[in-house]
Amino acid sequence: QVQLVESGGGLVQAGGSLRLSCAASGRTLSTNAMGWFRQAPGKEREFVAAISWNGGVTMLADSVKGRFAISRDNVRNTVTLQMNSLKPEDTAVYYCAEGSFAHPQSRPADFRSWGQGTQVTVTS
Repeated sequence: QVQLVESGGGLVQAGGSLRLSCAASGRTLSTNAMGWFRQAPGKEREFVAAISWNGGVTMLADSVKGRFAISRDNVRNTVTLQMNSLKPEDTAVYYCAEGSFAHPQSRPADFRSWGQGTQVTVTS
């Protein structure tokens, strides 16, 4: 069983940036896609970004295209979400997840391991 631990969340003003990291332990992540999801209070968990097993293919939700970027380091067993031009509507708990497939997916059901989440709060 892999353990995923997110870090890098915090409080930032609109227009600012944050860099979220997800560190994995227990086994290598290099064969599976990885993703980021977020959940705001009273809302369902929603897809943010995903990356293929080798980093060659990425997917981004329309709401974050042009502002967020996902990357991975299979040597360090980490996945990063760079978030720029943050908006108040980006406020949520952000979760890292390990996919069940090699190529990126966007449905929570296609991810099998989840971190505990890190809070991101964007003030106007």
